Amino acid sequence: MRKIKSLFLCLFLYFQPATAQVLGGKSVFSFLDLPVAPQLAALGNINVSQQNNDIALSALNPALLRESMHQHLEMNYTNYFADVQYVHCLYGYYSSRLQTVFAGSVQYVNYGTVTQTDAAGNIQGTFKPRDMSLQLTLSRQYLERWHYGITLQFIQSNYQQYHSTGLGVNVGLTYQDTAHKWQAGFVARNMGAQLTAYAGTKEPLPFDLQIGISKKLEHIPLQLSATLHHIYQFDVRYSDPGFEEGSIITNGDTTNTGNKTADKIFRHFVLAAQWEIGRYVEITAGYNHLRRQELSTPQQRGLSGFSAGIGIVTRKLQLRYTRSWYQRSAALNQLGINIPLKEWGVF
Repeated sequence: MRKIKSLFLCLFLYFQPATAQVLGGKSVFSFLDLPVAPQLAALGNINVSQQNNDIALSALNPALLRESMHQHLEMNYTNYFADVQYVHCLYGYYSSRLQTVFAGSVQYVNYGTVTQTDAAGNIQGTFKPRDMSLQLTLSRQYLERWHYGITLQFIQSNYQQYHSTGLGVNVGLTYQDTAHKWQAGFVARNMGAQLTAYAGTKEPLPFDLQIGISKKLEHIPLQLSATLHHIYQFDVRYSDPGFEEGSIITNGDTTNTGNKTADKIFRHFVLAAQWEIGRYVEITAGYNHLRRQELSTPQQRGLSGFSAGIGIVTRKLQLRYTRSWYQRSAALNQLGINIPLKEWGVF
């Protein structure tokens, strides 16, 4: 046990210097932050403590991979914006001898066929850009209430003649009090480095530190969650000076000169709720304040930043669908299926 703890600490210290503290637009492999499964999207795409038997939760926090997810096979499909499509497949296995839960997954993003032109606009053909990530997750229980996990990921990107590879690590920790029906979680995501660059200049991975808590209410089948992201950086706002006055440019970012402390704080929060209807139906809703503030316009906010999903959960099958609103007229649809193979007698 001490050796495993030391390994986690060494990995964190080793990879941390290689990851700059950056937000969107300043890091490579940003597809790693896409919601890979319906339930993750319904939760606002940031949640490290949800109490649920969906193996896809381990994509947000490896410590959420549990023994009950043994032989769960999950497949997810996302119809993204601009005809971009991506899939995510995940399989879990529990080794009683090692007392460890393993999971292997792959995320593949297909951007379709893109027309290639020269600087003058002359068509020279087409190419098919893609991104891919292969992941291996390990999770263990410590004492009665603690779980910890680690995800190792190999990342590959191909944009015509430009290629890039990288290695990333996610480290997670949870503390669960089943008697009082709450769980807290912490994760350090996307620690690592770009191994080969697209054009000679290496860039950092989309590093993030997240912490959160989920609580199941005592007399109502409702679970509430609150998660904080980018806890190492207070001001995560981005303002386009073309739309707002009173902005300054510092360190490559544009930020408002006004003092909006409450807004700065709330942009770190992602709130979610999950309601179990009877034995087989669950309704999930989430709110991402940062997404709403940065992707909507003041005159047309609509449901930007909100997400909602429905799940049909039985002993032999889990079906989920989610719709996430990024802008008033732009929403994301996701479908997923989770098959507990052990319940079907496959193995």
